[in-house]
Amino acid sequence: MSNDNNNIDQITLLLGIMERLRDPETGCPWDIEQTFSSIAPHTIEEAYEVADAIDTGDMDGFRDELGDLLFQVVFYAQMAKEKGIFDFDDIAKTICEKMIRRHPHVFGDSNVEINTAHQQTENWENVKEGERAGKTNKPGSEGGEESALDGVTRALPALLRALKLQKRAARVGFDWPDAAPVFEKFDEELEEIKVEIKSGDKKALESEVGDLLFTCVNLARKLGVDSESALRHANQRFEDRFRGIERILWDGNKKVSETPLDELEELWQRVKKELQKIIKKP
Repeated sequence: MSNDNNNIDQITLLLGIMERLRDPETGCPWDIEQTFSSIAPHTIEEAYEVADAIDTGDMDGFRDELGDLLFQVVFYAQMAKEKGIFDFDDIAKTICEKMIRRHPHVFGDSNVEINTAHQQTENWENVKEGERAGKTNKPGSEGGEESALDGVTRALPALLRALKLQKRAARVGFDWPDAAPVFEKFDEELEEIKVEIKSGDKKALESEVGDLLFTCVNLARKLGVDSESALRHANQRFEDRFRGIERILWDGNKKVSETPLDELEELWQRVKKELQKIIKKP
């Protein structure tokens, strides 16, 4: 593993590379024309590629994707430096201060006793709540008071934002005691979808489908399941099974589009069982 000095040299090198890429005279035309907004989608994509490398256990790919994600931070830092807003050192300083502030049991003289990850999560949210309370209230907030939902960014993927909104509401007591009532809510939302299907009101139907998805996230949360991870793995299972069907049909010179639905269902169940056997192998 590299020593600390070498790590620092590599960061300095990376910052220099980014500065060269953004040089108005000798830099890369693509890098020069980028803005905070144009880079944002790439940052989201890189974060998901990190998660994918973790899921697949590809450690070489994991290292590579982490580098790509780090480069995104360096890209933002260089653009901000050019505008005189902040630079990479400011970013590093800010996160260092935040980590120290949110871990008083490690770095401070706090009397708070934290022995489990759950206790730290609670303490983390408490500290964050105090930080939000110390900031200027947002314009237009009712009575000038802070909402428990402040700070849950709208730019998050919808599934993740739903979870964060629910957790924030739960912290102030707006939550069901267990999963049982959520099942009832699920059935209720499903019935409302059926009503809107009959009504033909597309806008209302979209609203009810959204409510059902929100309830699914709530159910997963009450059951201790990460909804984003669950859906990501469900996507992968669907892809694996569908590709399995395609391979079987290709071997017989057939196409999915030319195969009856009942036959496709039989193949789906066959591939599903075969994949389950592979997973269960020691």
